[in-house]
Amino acid sequence: MLTAIDRVLAALDAGQVADKTLLKTAVKDSLASLVELAPGRSVEVRIPPFAAVQAIPGATHRRGTPPAVVETDPVTWLLMCSGRLSWQEARSSGKVHASGERSDLSQWLPLKVA
Repeated sequence: MLTAIDRVLAALDAGQVADKTLLKTAVKDSLASLVELAPGRSVEVRIPPFAAVQAIPGATHRRGTPPAVVETDPVTWLLMCSGRLSWQEARSSGKVHASGERSDLSQWLPLKVA
């Protein structure tokens, strides 16, 4: 059975635009996998307009602006999660904004998404 991320990638491979509901599911599933793989609250990972999570071990963030933030669009995020786009390629192309300590997610990507 194909996961939501598999279905989004298949649509992209076919030159199609992924269904918004499917894209949202894929983003949320992949972020849940990140939290499971790297539990913590030191980095806020934002994939607008669908979701944001806090993950990565380290200092716990509770209020206000997080000390470390990673933000990108849904398609770029899913490409990184699947290994089709490396963290370094996404950063150097400007597709990912990352600031603060521990905001380098290269050790966590690609994800093993169920």
